[in-house]
Amino acid sequence: MDIKYAIMGFLSWQPFTGYDLKKMMSASTAFYWSGNNNQIYTTLVQLHREGMVTQEIQPQEHLPSRKIYTLTSGGRSALDEWVRSAPELPVFKKTFLVQLAWAARLDKPELDGLLAKYEYEINMQLLMLNEKKRRGDELNPARTSREKYIWEMISENYLRSYAAELAWVQELRREAALK
Repeated sequence: MDIKYAIMGFLSWQPFTGYDLKKMMSASTAFYWSGNNNQIYTTLVQLHREGMVTQEIQPQEHLPSRKIYTLTSGGRSALDEWVRSAPELPVFKKTFLVQLAWAARLDKPELDGLLAKYEYEINMQLLMLNEKKRRGDELNPARTSREKYIWEMISENYLRSYAAELAWVQELRREAALK
């Protein structure tokens, strides 16, 4: 996915600064962006050049000026076109599976230790996501009941994925101990 669509999606919600966008993307489970922070700012410049966003500069006393970006009608049309396009299949990039592929070289206690560490990390991630959900910390513009439901289901997708990963590693630990 191109980061520009996530940015345009946020800007369809309301105007934001690049800093606001960076903060929201960093804090969000669903909109985590693994690229460097400059990608957000570079993409905003590109979107501005293409006429997809406008930029309002607000001077601040003793601070650099704030640049507030707003989605244009052309940006809304481009976002709508992308939303209507064929969905991409998820990309599963699990470095642990590559590590695990060669883990048969380990003795039983070492293998169990490796799996226990992974199980712990997955469990911690699941606990953190459940806590964010409980506290209502996850982004959800909830402008309509349908939008609220869709955003809740995005969060649920992450929870279920981690729950499935946890069940899988627990089964692997049980079965590997018998082999």
